[in-house]
Amino acid sequence: MRTIFGRLAATLVALTLSSGFAAAATKVTIAVGGGACLCYLPTVLAQQLGEYEKAGLAVELVDLKGGSDALKAVLGGSADVVSGYFDHCVNLAAKKQELTSFVVYDRYPGLVLVVSPGHTSEIKSIKDLAGKKVGISAPGSSTDFFLKYLLKKNGVDPASVPVIGVGLGATSVAAMEQGQIDAAVMLDPSVTVLQGSHPDLRILSDTRTQKDTLDVFGGEYPGGALYSTTAWIAGHDKEVQALTNAMLNTLAWIHAHSPEDVMAKMPPEMVGKNKELYLAALKNTIPMYSQTGRMDPKGADAVLAVFSESSPEVAKANIDVLKTYTNKFVEQAKTTGMNAK
Repeated sequence: MRTIFGRLAATLVALTLSSGFAAAATKVTIAVGGGACLCYLPTVLAQQLGEYEKAGLAVELVDLKGGSDALKAVLGGSADVVSGYFDHCVNLAAKKQELTSFVVYDRYPGLVLVVSPGHTSEIKSIKDLAGKKVGISAPGSSTDFFLKYLLKKNGVDPASVPVIGVGLGATSVAAMEQGQIDAAVMLDPSVTVLQGSHPDLRILSDTRTQKDTLDVFGGEYPGGALYSTTAWIAGHDKEVQALTNAMLNTLAWIHAHSPEDVMAKMPPEMVGKNKELYLAALKNTIPMYSQTGRMDPKGADAVLAVFSESSPEVAKANIDVLKTYTNKFVEQAKTTGMNAK
């Protein structure tokens, strides 16, 4: 009898271990709209800290040129989740494609409209961009949306401004310095890197702080978030909760540590050679990261208002913005005590 019970116990242990391993090996692919950008740092840092693994996931991060490319990967089925800007969820709702954001990690978008160092004398305002070549990460990305919104707000026809996809990070800095473009919508650390070489760099619009964001949009405006198709979320409750827990733990870790600690955890190729400039950009960016992971309903309303102003298609669509995000998983993480203290 003892032998039989011993065998049963061993079998139960083996089953428990194998099921635990299976849970740990649940694979999720996240398409990132430009991993080197500090706006997406929490997604990369979560992997560096082992938070996805702790949550029972084997996460593969796929680094793409811009948010629109990341979105295409999910809509095409080659990725499960987008780490990108929430505004895509609103924009796609006008096309009857249902996307839902489930955890927000950027309180502000961090988008900056910068004049190329060689064109400072001729471009002094957004109105001066008519007929100029402006760099964006990729057509249809949040950098593109932001540019079109600013142009319309300042009485410039977006059709009169040619846009060129220059990616994010080093490629956008090179395009600016080599004069391939006259201006660009950029993100940190690229803006700070460019300022390091060109202290008189002209900034036409900035959304890296709460004050600047309020000035541009009239309210808080959520940036980076994890989102997917509403159908995928409905069928992957455990995975979505695990991703939410991992992101909340990462955000808590960021706000409990110094910028130097955060930089030390990031992949060296993302930090780059000039650690001082990266650190300066990081110090500017950390207040941008959410402390709660929640979507502020007023922020979601602001995104809809901006798109309704700049896109006739969105304005006519009668979008129910409440369907483009959920705070359910963030709330469940809090009630179950699964997020970091």
